[in-house]
Amino acid sequence: MSARKASGVIEVDGHEIELSNTAKVLFPQAGLTKGELIGYYRRVAPTMLPHLAGRPLSFERYPDGIETNGFMQKNASDYFPSWIRRARVAKENGEVEHVVADNAATLVYLANQACVTLHVGLARVHRIHHPDRLVFDFDPSEEDFAKVKRAARAARRLLEEAGLVPFVQTTGSRGLHVWVPLEPEATFDQVRGFAADLADRLVAQAPEELTTEQRKAKRGTRVFVDVARNAYGQTAVAPYSVRARAAAPVATPMDWTELDDPGLGPGRYTITNLFRRLGQKPDPWAEIGRHARPLAAARERLTALAADD
Repeated sequence: MSARKASGVIEVDGHEIELSNTAKVLFPQAGLTKGELIGYYRRVAPTMLPHLAGRPLSFERYPDGIETNGFMQKNASDYFPSWIRRARVAKENGEVEHVVADNAATLVYLANQACVTLHVGLARVHRIHHPDRLVFDFDPSEEDFAKVKRAARAARRLLEEAGLVPFVQTTGSRGLHVWVPLEPEATFDQVRGFAADLADRLVAQAPEELTTEQRKAKRGTRVFVDVARNAYGQTAVAPYSVRARAAAPVATPMDWTELDDPGLGPGRYTITNLFRRLGQKPDPWAEIGRHARPLAAARERLTALAADD
């Protein structure tokens, strides 16, 4: 079948979408096709969309499968249908016209464009300079996920001491992300400054296991505490997004008790088993927005904690 030949037309949310080359294998080791990627995003949409609502998206596209060179795309393509919502966001020396996913049809359309991984902004487009999410990325230097879990738990303790409510997510790649809902009041510089201060405190507590060293060669076996995503124009992998790795793993929101499972790994859940999980355990992040707290109070508490040390 030609890559350009249609594989059928489906209707999603009242929009007709012409699918192409759905038999194309995008994940060769797992034998998973573009049609299966499309089916995953269509099915996960009710759970995933609340985490994308109102946020600018970027996406990784792999038209010839994940074992070939893909590319990151930020601007909506000119040929994307008019019913896909767009938002113009200022950048240095110009603008970016991002896609905003408001419905399942948008996710299906993007998947049909071989958009494997979705990355989401930490601020909503109507308050683009005031993030309502903070993200820590715990990136291991070696295959030691137990060390990553210890790092995430340490971050949880410190964030809770600062009066914030942290949530944890497997990245589907190597590490863990800890997300924190915020009231959209502070600027990106303020949020990133707070995250950097907290990262320094984490490293001071466990310097043999954690580092904020940017250069990989100097990290040794330590887990990198990365706060760089907390900056204007940056993104983080979206909850329930597929990753471009062999088994099509999914970045999966967890509850904290799940880190107690010694068998948990960053790629446990994939597009082939995630719905079994959701059938047994509803989205543990369903109420994340209700736990938003102001950053200013957390900064004051963190300062007080530092003074007590």
